[in-house]
Amino acid sequence: MVDILREVGMIERALDSMSNIEFKQIDLARGQYLYVVRIYENPGIISEQLSGLIKVDRTTIARAVKKLEQKGFIERRSDPTNKKIKHLYVTEKGKQIYPFIIRENSHSNDVALQGFDEQEAQQVHDYLVRIRHNIDHDWNFVKHGGKRQY
Repeated sequence: MVDILREVGMIERALDSMSNIEFKQIDLARGQYLYVVRIYENPGIISEQLSGLIKVDRTTIARAVKKLEQKGFIERRSDPTNKKIKHLYVTEKGKQIYPFIIRENSHSNDVALQGFDEQEAQQVHDYLVRIRHNIDHDWNFVKHGGKRQY
């Protein structure tokens, strides 16, 4: 069987390392840009939904949200009907860095797809979406305490 996950992992680590260098100038640490982007694109999202979008556990979400809130990039607001629920929003500071993050993402995407025509790029995208959908069920199962059968 072809081990594509090793390749995906190497790509992810390389892009993550470059992002850490690029985003240091705007005071974002390892992977924090992803939270800012997802919250910007989904104003009012709650932590559980963010966890599903980013595919990390609630503890990781809580730590990241706390740090980003301390840095002034995001804010939590209580739900008007249930005070236990906190909705997440980017602050003005978060809104100002969003275009920079998107430019960096577009550049990385362009570099990654050099030599691919439009149809090939779409195929890669479609295959990756299929892979993610295959993994989603397993991720949700394990996230909720299930034990994988090998």
